Amino acid sequence: MNPLAEFYFTQEKEEICGLPVSSITEEYIEDNPSIVDRYYTRYYYIKPGQREEPYLVLFHSNRVCLICLAPEHSVFKNGIEGISFNIGNMDRSQNQVSGKGKKGGMALQQDSTLALVSGKDGQTYKVPSCIKGKLIEVNPRILKKPELMGDIGDGYLAIVLPKPEHCNEIRASLLTDEQYRVHLNEKISKDPITE
Repeated sequence: MNPLAEFYFTQEKEEICGLPVSSITEEYIEDNPSIVDRYYTRYYYIKPGQREEPYLVLFHSNRVCLICLAPEHSVFKNGIEGISFNIGNMDRSQNQVSGKGKKGGMALQQDSTLALVSGKDGQTYKVPSCIKGKLIEVNPRILKKPELMGDIGDGYLAIVLPKPEHCNEIRASLLTDEQYRVHLNEKISKDPITE
């Protein structure tokens, strides 16, 4: 007999004001929205230029923004070789913040380079910060496992904190999820993919 059997959970019938209370385990919904879908609003940034690469900005209500590669980014087609936060003149992974106000975070402009992502096809992509704000941290896990960048949420590149007075301006400069889907459909209709 298992010595811990008496500590196993057993559902007891409960009543409140004479009405039965249903078990939370019976009401479990398998397809609940993910944490990203529940707490973050998806915005997209497409850097203008020769290669229109999409980036995902997960915007939390507390202003914290996670910068990610959008699932449609070119680097995912051929695979990710690696990532470096050393962008030449500075190493973003050496960023140190302290205190409630996150003092010491590197100031970023919308087009400041956050990281360099290299693909297995030999291409190197400069990842922009996408928003104006303060660099809080970079994701050290993706240095060891670059394939994590394909996971929205866990595969973020950096956390950036914009100033409160810039939040509305930043949201207006980015594409909403709906606008991004329209952009993708227009791009597909102009350049049908042939495989």
